[in-house]
Amino acid sequence: MSNIIKIDNLNKSYGSIKAVNNLSFRVKDGELFSFLGINGAGKSTTINMICGELKKDSGTILVCDKEVDSDDKYIKRKIGVVFQESLLDKSLTVYDNLKIKASLYGITGNNFVKRYNELSKLFDLYEIERQTISQLSGGQKRRVDIARAMIHNPEILILDEPTTGLDPGTRKKIWKVLNSLRKNSKLTIFLTTHYMEEAVDSDYIVILDKGSIVAEGTPLELKNKFAYDMILIYNINEDEIKKLNKPYTKIRDGFKIEIKTLEEATELIIKNKSLFKDYEVVKGKMDDVFLNATGYDLEVE
Repeated sequence: MSNIIKIDNLNKSYGSIKAVNNLSFRVKDGELFSFLGINGAGKSTTINMICGELKKDSGTILVCDKEVDSDDKYIKRKIGVVFQESLLDKSLTVYDNLKIKASLYGITGNNFVKRYNELSKLFDLYEIERQTISQLSGGQKRRVDIARAMIHNPEILILDEPTTGLDPGTRKKIWKVLNSLRKNSKLTIFLTTHYMEEAVDSDYIVILDKGSIVAEGTPLELKNKFAYDMILIYNINEDEIKKLNKPYTKIRDGFKIEIKTLEEATELIIKNKSLFKDYEVVKGKMDDVFLNATGYDLEVE
């Protein structure tokens, strides 16, 4: 896959505060790319520079092989954005919000009707299209936000914490729609989120801390580096656990042994069958990756 976003040596400061510090990364065409960090890590600042809403201090940002500073209209046609704070007009209906947004891209008349019908079917908007935004639930508003960002059929959809504050069921529905979008097109999704389970299916992840990249890679690569799998073993005394010659940690009802691979766990268990009578193998989680890479718990922020 080709690189649809290329960022090299990107910097942005606010006075003495370095918000973005020499960032360099790539986003490939058609992938789900997750950009993670606590509040203040530099995520939104980077997104605003990618979208052309904020001037960089130095570095380069290429979107679809064009420098962001060189052709603002071209970049805005390639990107759809859902910001943390909704841009919907609360006094207008769902239909009118999308119609006004479409007109900014010259999508009017029959062309608008066709595109609206496509999005309305995908985002299930027909039943709420004549309601004002102020009458909608949080999940309904988010569906309209995303539909609005997709009105001009962009190649890149940037989602800045799109499901924050929504219940698990609503988050699941929104991701069902997003996955359908990816399946039926070459849409690239650039995601920031506080929910690590949303990042676990990413093709690539970049983790920020204080404006700098502290970790990056595929979910598997990051788990292997920052979140080992483990064996939890119960009903065994400490003298017996020492016979395994593995580092261990005491837990409430037994012991925890960190392992690098499931193959290592299998070999250890087979060689010591008499000791492994009551145990479970637990895979490392993305929450552990973020905690070990940054020292913070993302979902607490």
